[in-house]
Amino acid sequence: MKLIAGIDLGSRNIKICRMENGTIISRDCFDSMSFYRKYGTRSGRGYSIAISELEFGSEFTVVATGYGRMSAAIQGAETISELKAHFLGAQFQTGLTDFTLLDMGGQDYKVIHAADGVMVDFATNDKCAASTGRYLENMAGVLGITLEEMGQYNDAPVVLSSTCAIFGESELIGHIVKGEPLENLAAGVNRSIVQRVLPLLDRMGDGTIILSGGVSLNRAIVRLLGLTTGREILVLDDPLHNGAIGCCVYKRNLQQS
Repeated sequence: MKLIAGIDLGSRNIKICRMENGTIISRDCFDSMSFYRKYGTRSGRGYSIAISELEFGSEFTVVATGYGRMSAAIQGAETISELKAHFLGAQFQTGLTDFTLLDMGGQDYKVIHAADGVMVDFATNDKCAASTGRYLENMAGVLGITLEEMGQYNDAPVVLSSTCAIFGESELIGHIVKGEPLENLAAGVNRSIVQRVLPLLDRMGDGTIILSGGVSLNRAIVRLLGLTTGREILVLDDPLHNGAIGCCVYKRNLQQS
C-alpha cells in the first residue's frame, strides 16, 4: 500500500496529515495565505498547487478536501467533499458508529448525523460567519482578550440577539457602553454561538455530539452545549486536523477494499 497524504484546504489554515499502515504519522498546519503564496501557481488553466512542491515523494497518494479545494486545485490529487472527510475523520478518531458531528470551522459550520456507521443526514451554514472561528476572533478583538481567555466564561451571559456576525459586533459594543462586566460579555458571545447551532443539532436527533474545528477548543462553548442539549459532548483528540485525517481514512478504505 502507498503512503497517504490528506490535505484540508481550510479558509484560515491548511492542515496536512500523513498516514502509514492505518496510523497517522505526522501532522502539519499552515496559514492559508502563506501556504498559497509559497506553493501556488497561476496559469491559463487556473490556480493550482503542485504536489511535487509539497515534497511528499512519489510513494504518497494524495487526497484533498476543504474550503479551497475547488478554487485551488492540487495537481494529481483526488478530491472528496468536506462532509465525507469530516465524517470519516470523526469515525476514525472515536470508533463510534452513531453520533452527531458538529464541525465549527473558520468561516462556516456543518452538522452530520451518523447511524450504524453511515452518514444519514447533514446540514450546513455556509452563508454567514456567525458561530464560526472568524466571528469568535472578531468578538475577542472587540473585548480586547485572547481566544483562550474567551473560553473561560459561560456564567451570567448578556443576551446577544442578532443572528448576524456584523450586527452582533455592534450589539456587543452597545453592552460595553452600558458597563456590562467583561466576564458577562464574553459569556454572552459564547452563548450566542451555541444558540445559533442548536436548530441544526435538534434536527439530527439524540445521542452523542462530537465536536471538531477550532471553535471546539473553546471550553465555555463545550460546557454550554452540554448544559443546553443535555447530551454527551465529545471533543475530538485532534479537532483541527479531522478533515485531513478523514482524507487519509478515505484512501485507506479504498486500498483495503
